[in-house]
Amino acid sequence: MTYGDADALSAGLADTLRARGVRPGDRVAMQMEKSPFAVLLYLACLRSGAIFVPMNTAYTEVEVAHLVADAEPALVVRDAGEFGEVRGDVFEDVDPKPDDVAAILYTSGTTGRPKGAKLTHRNLASNAAALHKAWGFRPDDVLLHALPVFHAHGLFVAINCTLANGTPMIFLPRFDAGVVIESLPRATVFMGVPTFYTRLLADARFNADACTSMRLFISGSAPLLASTHDEFRVRTGHAVLERYGMTETTMITSNPLDGHRRPGSVGPPLPGVEVRVTNEQGAALAAGEVGGVEVRGPNVFVGYWKRPELSATEFTPDGFFRTGDLGCFDEDGYLRIVGRSKDLVISGGLNVYPIEVEEVIDAIDGVLESAVIGVADHDFGEAVVAIVVAEPGKTIDGESVRTLSRERLAAFKVPKRVHVVDALPRNAMGKVEKARLRSEFGG
Repeated sequence: MTYGDADALSAGLADTLRARGVRPGDRVAMQMEKSPFAVLLYLACLRSGAIFVPMNTAYTEVEVAHLVADAEPALVVRDAGEFGEVRGDVFEDVDPKPDDVAAILYTSGTTGRPKGAKLTHRNLASNAAALHKAWGFRPDDVLLHALPVFHAHGLFVAINCTLANGTPMIFLPRFDAGVVIESLPRATVFMGVPTFYTRLLADARFNADACTSMRLFISGSAPLLASTHDEFRVRTGHAVLERYGMTETTMITSNPLDGHRRPGSVGPPLPGVEVRVTNEQGAALAAGEVGGVEVRGPNVFVGYWKRPELSATEFTPDGFFRTGDLGCFDEDGYLRIVGRSKDLVISGGLNVYPIEVEEVIDAIDGVLESAVIGVADHDFGEAVVAIVVAEPGKTIDGESVRTLSRERLAAFKVPKRVHVVDALPRNAMGKVEKARLRSEFGG
């Protein structure tokens, strides 16, 4: 597909949206498998002034119903074939204001219920420009795209950088280590989550010879183990460039293109982005001191959809967004993320909030209560693990808990392991001590 094709097809889709009654500011929700159509629909929304709301393809009907009820979209697209005949190939684009919302991406929050992060045209454009420069995109670059497009990483970071560069993209339907290895000779840039890199390294065909055309491997969405970074460098001669971002901010920091890429570090802040590490009182901390990571800049979202009350809790009085991550700067200004103050689990680059899983497990007959934690996992970065207490006189089988959870949860949220215990450890305030559970069941 040429850029001319994309221009004409997205114009036709934008015109079709308009004909179906979608107006600027309306939401268009999409849950469909990765395809060129999905990207064209995203572009059509941008061109028509509609707000794009991608939904994870693994979400169950229950999860989709919740998101649709919250977003109140004018249109939900789940199958390209049901979209109808595309009208024309010319469209007069809406000229958006920088702070108009371009997309709403749902992310888990402190309540455990997904909340919609409102990302503006300024957010997306500024981050694409910053990354395009920081990662040195060239006229001959070809991106190998194996990420999903319902996530900020695959949709905004990867695709927007490519569109800004006006160069080709090899668009794989999903990640498959063998297909990626076969495609590498035609590519120069690859973006992936840590799980992609561990699976590539597990394939004997993946070596320096397979990477001769490549200039850059980028990793994000979850922490890359230093051991994976080192093994990758030894095997291929390439140092993976790790960066840091989140749904609400797109990219915040990046290891340098030219210069030392430090294992375990996510690099300095991107140009124009301010990052600080603070204590519980909000005072900035010196290098080496661990505290809450806060960010301010043109990349930071404008708030959560229909949740204005969160502006007071999620943003500081001087406009910094509280990421919920804990980190520290080194003497050279490189940021290191050491943990999360929120109990978020990132498995295979996808966010899992424990309470969402706990509510499903607690509803299973015979379950008294549960606690869900993330434990280190070589393949997924973190694996979802559930610790379950049975009701008095009842017997609970871990595998049946997993089976029943699959009926209401996307596959990536289903616990990889279930441990049945007599009681959950609690502190004096009655709060479950998840740190103790991670220590006990993290092996």
